[in-house]
Amino acid sequence: MIWNKWIRQSHRWLSIIFTATVAANFIAMAMGQPPAWIVYSPLLPLFLLLFSGLYMFVLPYVAKGRDGQPTSG
Repeated sequence: MIWNKWIRQSHRWLSIIFTATVAANFIAMAMGQPPAWIVYSPLLPLFLLLFSGLYMFVLPYVAKGRDGQPTSG
């Protein structure tokens, strides 16, 4: 499915953005008291990573249920 590929690719790019914002946060803190927008900038990519990660985590279980296989025991 093209949708799954798009979710995985966006998850990868979001992880790069998240890492960059956290690194910028540490650099700004080393220079003194950073502005609030720098402190809170990692939160948006973090929440987007949460949703895309949960989607990818649940996907195999949903697919297993759709194949007609029993989901428990």
